[in-house]
Amino acid sequence: MSLPVLPTYYYLDHFTEMISFVEATYGVMLEAEHHAFIALFRELSKDEQCLFIRMINRRGDIFAKSALSYQEIADTEAATQTLRLKGLIRSLAEPDYLAWLATMKKDTLLAIATAAAIDARASWAKAKLLTYVHENIGFDEASTYAKADTYIVVSNTEPLAFLLYLYFGKTHDDLKSFALRDLGVIRTNDASGFKARFGDAGEARACFFYSRWIDRISIPSLPLYHEAAAALKAGPTNGGDYARTLRERAGYNVALFLEKQKDTQAAIDLYRLIASPECNERLARLLYSESRKDEAKLLLEQMIDDPGSDDEHIFATDFYARKFERQRTGICTALLRAGRTITVDENHRGNPEAGVAGVLRRDGHTVYYTENLLWHNLFGLLFWDELFESGQLHSGFDWLPQCLRNKSFAATFASEIARKLDAVRANQALPLLLKTVAARYGRPNGVFSWNYLNVDALRELLAFAAPDAVASIVELMCRDFLALRDGFPDLMSIKDGQVAFIEVKAEGDVVRRNQLTRLRQLQAAGLAGEICRVDYRFDPGQVYVVVDIETTGGWAPADRITEIGAVKIQNHKVIGEWQTLLNPQRLIPAGITRLTGITNEMVRDAPLFAEVADDFLAFMDDAVFVAHNVNFDYGFISKEYERLERRFRFPKFCTCAGMRRSYPGHKSYSLGKLCGIYEIDLVNHHRAMCDAKAAAHLLNLINRKREGTHLKKAA
Repeated sequence: MSLPVLPTYYYLDHFTEMISFVEATYGVMLEAEHHAFIALFRELSKDEQCLFIRMINRRGDIFAKSALSYQEIADTEAATQTLRLKGLIRSLAEPDYLAWLATMKKDTLLAIATAAAIDARASWAKAKLLTYVHENIGFDEASTYAKADTYIVVSNTEPLAFLLYLYFGKTHDDLKSFALRDLGVIRTNDASGFKARFGDAGEARACFFYSRWIDRISIPSLPLYHEAAAALKAGPTNGGDYARTLRERAGYNVALFLEKQKDTQAAIDLYRLIASPECNERLARLLYSESRKDEAKLLLEQMIDDPGSDDEHIFATDFYARKFERQRTGICTALLRAGRTITVDENHRGNPEAGVAGVLRRDGHTVYYTENLLWHNLFGLLFWDELFESGQLHSGFDWLPQCLRNKSFAATFASEIARKLDAVRANQALPLLLKTVAARYGRPNGVFSWNYLNVDALRELLAFAAPDAVASIVELMCRDFLALRDGFPDLMSIKDGQVAFIEVKAEGDVVRRNQLTRLRQLQAAGLAGEICRVDYRFDPGQVYVVVDIETTGGWAPADRITEIGAVKIQNHKVIGEWQTLLNPQRLIPAGITRLTGITNEMVRDAPLFAEVADDFLAFMDDAVFVAHNVNFDYGFISKEYERLERRFRFPKFCTCAGMRRSYPGHKSYSLGKLCGIYEIDLVNHHRAMCDAKAAAHLLNLINRKREGTHLKKAA
């Protein structure tokens, strides 16, 4: 499908749309400089407006004049001169030096270094080369080598940047999102009305100030970071929670850079000033490493007594115990070692969660893959009206409500939250969730994905978990959704009416701090949460489904399946069979019919794959997918599910590769040759069920050898 063609002046239309929206929505927050900029832009001719927008839609503020040529602009030179006279563009100056160097390719930087006769090396990364040139060659000298007079700079961009920030909520440099919207590449929300994302001009200006510094410090320059540190120290402090969050993020990034550059005292000063949980952690570690242990100890005690977050308390308690109480093992390591071990068949390497889920289900548990999805679904469905129907989205490009970004959700909707949490505690929340599903299903949002909505998991959680415990976790999310956006355990298990959350860890995995925090929050609320360690080995109880397919050809994107045969194996025994012909919705080539015996007449009235997709998934259950040359069969079947916009993901095992490892030395490992060697019945070769049964015999040969190997190791 071809993309729509944008009109010639699409970008001018987008700019006009943005300005009109900002004037209407944020008029009271605009100052004289913003109104003056808008008036100046409207005085420009169409050519001048177009050239200006073309420049701001490109990356950065510095351009070579030769790059500014556009078919729809009649006289670029005249437009350039007018923009210069109006003060919208200017010549390069020394303060632009670092940003100008950043626009250059590595070869150009090397050429400047060579011309200046300084010892730069082509093997250096661009960032190192850029810093070296900046520190060793002056602006005037570099201007001569790189012809600075052929460049222009968009000047006084702050008023425009502020208008874009009000619209997008982040420091956009351009309007490309509008074009992507019109091309259908990105979706926009269909909220019925938008409100200002900031409560007043002070909040807007403070958030803008810190957001711009977060963007500016993307260039690795020590002088720039010193400038940033000074700016953050003198920056506004009256912008509310969101401005404080942005200030903390900027301060942490700047201080961390200074720390890595061995500018230790500057880093310590900034960490102390910002005093966020992240900064406090780095500060404690840095003070300790610098042998300022008394200061580190005092800081840790303050963090323990008055933590800024659950994460901060866990870190401080752990670090204090290890450094000042001689505890040898950290909290995360101790928790991992204390977790119970579950033996999982080694075929589940790469997806240990599925292996643990299968083992638990065989033991009578109902298991759901939850991780963060379950809690996001619950939160988003429960508070849909407050989040998405009450003006918390601020432009068509917003997806995550601003009240979640700035932590104002709990205060803004205190009465509604209290009412719905009471419904959770009274075990009456499920009807609220189902009502939202019925009314809003499929509507995109920034809190959860409908593709991963599992209503059964929500129903089971609300039915079997302690209502007060569920309400406690939801209340934490109301206070700070972003802090609880990740780290929840992988699985939810239910057995005998008891709910437990399980974090799965394979060999080599570590427990991350946010995962430890979530487990402790779940436990504090009254929900069972635990770490489960995976021990990979041969598991005779593992279920396998040995599959063979016949197709119209060998290319999965174009060819289709004509027959599936599947044999279910457990403990070396057949416990189930599944077979069907399929209508491939295309002709079977004569050569394929000669090979398989499957004719067009045989499949004419056979079911479509879509009609058997659910049955086949149910047959697979928690099994390992097995086939001879497994990628062929797995690739075709997964492609069929992809056509249905459904997921097909199972651990794979190849009997061809398995026989090569377990029974080496044969000239050929084709299914036919192996069946001849090991006297396996193959009377109807190239029919799916016959070949699947034959491959199942090979699987049993392999598994008996695997089982014997593991028994020897155990002995």
